[in-house]
Amino acid sequence: MTTAQRHSDELRAVARHMGRRRFLTATGAAAALAFAVNLPAAGTAAAAELDAGKLAEDPFTLGVASGDPLPGSVLLWTRLAPRPYEPGGGLPGARVRVGWEIAHDARFTRVARRGQVTAHPEFDHSVHVDVTGLDPDRVYHYRFRAGRWISPVGRTRTAPRAGARISELKLAAVSCQAYHDGYFTAYRHLADEDLDAVFHLGDYLYEYAVNAVGGARNYTDRRLPAHFNRETVTLEDYRLRYALYRSDPDLAAAHAAHPFVVTWDDHETENNYAGETPENDVPPEEFLLRRAAAYRAYWENQPLRMPQRPAGPDMRLYRRLRFGRLAQFDVLDTRQYRSDQAYGDGWQTPGPESEDPARTMTGETQERWLLDGWRASDVLWNVVPQQVTFARRRNVPTPDFKLSMDSWDGYPASRKRVLDGAEAAGIDNLVVLTGDVHVGYAFDLKKDFDDPSSRTVGTEIVATSVSSGKDGAERPANWDNLTQANPHMKFYNGRRGYVTVTLTTERARADFRTVSAVTTPGAPVTTAASFVTEAGNPGLEQV
Repeated sequence: MTTAQRHSDELRAVARHMGRRRFLTATGAAAALAFAVNLPAAGTAAAAELDAGKLAEDPFTLGVASGDPLPGSVLLWTRLAPRPYEPGGGLPGARVRVGWEIAHDARFTRVARRGQVTAHPEFDHSVHVDVTGLDPDRVYHYRFRAGRWISPVGRTRTAPRAGARISELKLAAVSCQAYHDGYFTAYRHLADEDLDAVFHLGDYLYEYAVNAVGGARNYTDRRLPAHFNRETVTLEDYRLRYALYRSDPDLAAAHAAHPFVVTWDDHETENNYAGETPENDVPPEEFLLRRAAAYRAYWENQPLRMPQRPAGPDMRLYRRLRFGRLAQFDVLDTRQYRSDQAYGDGWQTPGPESEDPARTMTGETQERWLLDGWRASDVLWNVVPQQVTFARRRNVPTPDFKLSMDSWDGYPASRKRVLDGAEAAGIDNLVVLTGDVHVGYAFDLKKDFDDPSSRTVGTEIVATSVSSGKDGAERPANWDNLTQANPHMKFYNGRRGYVTVTLTTERARADFRTVSAVTTPGAPVTTAASFVTEAGNPGLEQV
């Protein structure tokens, strides 16, 4: 029996003993997950303590990260793993005391806050420190210590006060980093940018197997362990996969340079899942066990606060951040609560099933939260970081066009409710940030996508992938069809990279930054195109 089959059999065995109703209770989910992944039933207090002074190897191989900056606080993250490619990171099932400090300078001569935290084995020795009492709109440097080992130094920044009148905010948007498709070269360049925050829009990892030479990376100087060469299903699988990704030096450099605001898409769990519905034909209980494992590993490996910590197969990831009077960011989760894709998913002719008014991309609760947040908003720019293409995207310029059922085109009633809600709330400067599709797009969002002359109500900026899709092409094969079929599409580029967005009191500017290759390391970065949209006058213009 293969290891993959054993994992699948284990999940099925648990699922058979857990009725769906019982599993969906917090107690049932916790019991099932503990059984499936061998978590200690007695909780974090059960583990003995390991003397950090006895750590013989550097435990900070996965780097450091910060995230979700607030005016007086920021979340700091690390995970102890002296041997990251081994289950448990090479540590025993024991607690480890970790020191942390955050300072005004990189040499730590002016320490602002310091303390200690416990890295619990139940959370794979990950550390989440919510540092409070900081000054708003301030750059800080931070590090961790375990025994005689000191982590790399990270740089972060707090948000401005809610009422602060700031003149500029610069962010980056990234998505889709398939390790097996190439090097994370874009992150090395991203680390050198002057940014206030990075928004990761999903597909931080992929569940697919990674072979001994790292797929398209084609390593000649190393061999990856065989346990990466299978699809992620169990908690141990997902934890190991995060260790593989996090050990990449370019990704580590970007995390150390900037605070990240993260949200997931599908591949952090399974390709194109929809709510409780898996991609493949497996029992819902079995998929929810997998989802619970994936969500737990995601929280363990990201700079997220306690309100985001999952309970069984559920995790509230949508949340709101504010940067003074200039911008509000409503971070969405378009996977966990959505209706199943219409017509079996893929590119399909739209019809009654996809256009059913009851279909939802966000779920009713999240949709109401978004619209209520807009009604209360008093900022200049309302930005929505989310996962899948929001604007309509016909595949051909003829009447027999098809639409992607996985994107908002498969949920047009949901999209209309969102745009109508923005209009009702008086949102004049709407910017949607998107990932998922492995290309860079710039769209005008139209009141009526069937009428190119209808009013433009916002802007969508789509970040290409970091590596997914391998090297890509400046003009993909369908470039002519898509640009002709969608007059509101102002830009389409298929290279890898990221996008920076600079918000000011007068305009928003998007710079599409691309690299020529990811299957070989070290490619330079260039600006493929730049666009602006004026405050109070939606519509993209190339500069």
